[in-house]
Amino acid sequence: MTAEEVVVTRKGQVTIPVKIRRKFKIEENSKVAIVEEDGKIVIKKQPSIFDLAGSSAGKDSVEDLKRMLDEMRAEDA
Repeated sequence: MTAEEVVVTRKGQVTIPVKIRRKFKIEENSKVAIVEEDGKIVIKKQPSIFDLAGSSAGKDSVEDLKRMLDEMRAEDA
């Protein structure tokens, strides 16, 4: 694991280095989760609907998928 040093701004913001953004395909408007694991701060990319395409084919009903899509849309609002 390589470490990249970044600066925390006055507003608590950090910039993810471009090399890491490209590796994990983190683009503008991508969502990430900030979690604490074993005393460490970890940034995890959250999958988009496009990342999940086909990953659960046949596992959910159309109604379940519509409900999940509505929930995702509500989060973005």
